[in-house]
Amino acid sequence: MSQQTMFEEYTPASAPAGSRRALERIERSLGFVPAAAARLAGSPELLDGFQRLSGMFEQSTLDPLARETVIMTVAVRNDCQVCVAMHTAKLAALGAPQATVDAMCGQRPLDDERLEAVRRFTLAVLTSAGAVSDADLSDFLAHGHTRRNALEVVLGIGTYTMSTFANRLVRAPANERRDPAQTA
Repeated sequence: MSQQTMFEEYTPASAPAGSRRALERIERSLGFVPAAAARLAGSPELLDGFQRLSGMFEQSTLDPLARETVIMTVAVRNDCQVCVAMHTAKLAALGAPQATVDAMCGQRPLDDERLEAVRRFTLAVLTSAGAVSDADLSDFLAHGHTRRNALEVVLGIGTYTMSTFANRLVRAPANERRDPAQTA
């Protein structure tokens, strides 16, 4: 078995019992089951954990563009192409300027100072394993973010580190809009 096919792509019908409802929800929401979800369904705990954590992150007090900045910073840093593709599309849907998306993908500073503070703080948390300097935290707070937001960045990092690692492990393609049953 090649590395590309070491993880089965499940359908809602073929998935382990604990993953079926999650895949059904994804299919209803998107109209198809992305290969990443189809492969992650091999662990109901991982799939459910990611969905719950990403839902919690979506409910955080960080605004949508700030949340996407955290996600893209993690996805690009961890070289998760499926995440980069998905969240590039989400940024476009949120109306982010193409120059902002390009800078995120290129790991370059953002023109928007508030989002750049989120990007820098995310990198500081990642680099220091959470032991950010007072200067890094002060810089983040000086751009209108709160201490709660700082903790929410950690939630986003944890959630999307899990996702990027799992997607890379299962070699999730940045494909989409196809029937996963065709590859099973």
